[in-house]
Amino acid sequence: MAIIKPFKGIRPPQDLVGLVESRPYDVLNSQEAKAECEGNEKSLYHIIKPEINFDPICDEHDPKVYEKAVEQFNLFQEKGWLVQDEQENYYIYAQTMNEKTQYGLVVCAYVDDYLNGVIKKHELTRRDKEEDRMKHVRVNNANIEPVFFAYPDDEVLDAIVAKYTSEKPVYDFIAPVDGFGHKFWIVDQQEDIQTITERFALMPSLYIADGHHRSAAAALVGAEKAKQNPNHKGDEEYNYFMAVSFPASQLTIIDYNRVVKDLNGLTAAEFLEKVSENFVVEEKGTDIYKPCKLHNFSLYLEGKWYSLTAKEGTYDDDDPIGVLDVSVSSNLILDKILGIKDLRSDKRIDFVGGIRGLGELKKRVDSGEMKVALALYPVSMKQIMDIADSGNIMPPKTTWFEPKLRSGLVIHKLS
Repeated sequence: MAIIKPFKGIRPPQDLVGLVESRPYDVLNSQEAKAECEGNEKSLYHIIKPEINFDPICDEHDPKVYEKAVEQFNLFQEKGWLVQDEQENYYIYAQTMNEKTQYGLVVCAYVDDYLNGVIKKHELTRRDKEEDRMKHVRVNNANIEPVFFAYPDDEVLDAIVAKYTSEKPVYDFIAPVDGFGHKFWIVDQQEDIQTITERFALMPSLYIADGHHRSAAAALVGAEKAKQNPNHKGDEEYNYFMAVSFPASQLTIIDYNRVVKDLNGLTAAEFLEKVSENFVVEEKGTDIYKPCKLHNFSLYLEGKWYSLTAKEGTYDDDDPIGVLDVSVSSNLILDKILGIKDLRSDKRIDFVGGIRGLGELKKRVDSGEMKVALALYPVSMKQIMDIADSGNIMPPKTTWFEPKLRSGLVIHKLS
């Protein structure tokens, strides 16, 4: 069963949230972060991307960069740009995209739940990326940014969320980059705090939606601290890490598409002929064609869009991994025809989040940078949960959750 707890969040004062909040560290590069917070000393980028504090921008893995993160984190607290709440609370974080709102509970998840599999993952992590985030957690002794969880829908929790969100939020702003809305409330009534803890304790699993590297790093640092403490009891703050947990039914997963630099020596006609062995191919003309259902794909090649529908027998409905469209397209097109064996390392392929729209695929092919584009129908949250429950791992570049969590609304200290 899932163990969570409230915590004394470190947050910006209400009038400063618009200056402090930022996009997550991993959705933009150092140059973009520096440009985005130009002239704003209060931006969280100074903590989560501290290499921007050097001129020229420093290597983000340089030891002095991590030291600068600590210096900036301390400065923000000294200046009153981040202030710790006096009591342990839960928090509610709402995001609105395209007139749809999802409501997440900000909680502290239990490190041992990650280690023993109660918190389930669906992606592999890279050790180098884990270690980078582990260093950031270690030096700051804090989870500066939350991870993104899903939990099974719960009517009791829905009622508590509705109770608080009927009141005026503590934070209410529109993010300048994407135009999405963000609101934030404090759950501070002890009866509600207890009920939230008890309802999560009835859940057999929580699911990582986004932030696999941050989850791994936070849990591993917590485990390190437990091992290093000769008086470890199990209730220390480092036994927990910060997560925003959303009801699974509210989450939006969008497509995660592929562009490839060449046709592996084939002409366009030869390529389409090979594709037609396993797919029903229909030319759709020059207007953008979007996949309409599972096992239907969109292909853009030489100025034309095509509908590809996987033929019966090319996938196994009883195989939770093989039935995924990312597996079907990888096996039958990228590997079999284009010779791309490893999506993580092959330099001939790139990936485009659906938030950019299918026009981005057309643009990259028309520019000559890429030769062909393939758009996929998005996976469902049920597929993700089923795969995680079965102990399997999804193929690379399968899920793209939107909107992304904003960072800087609340921080969790490990002691």
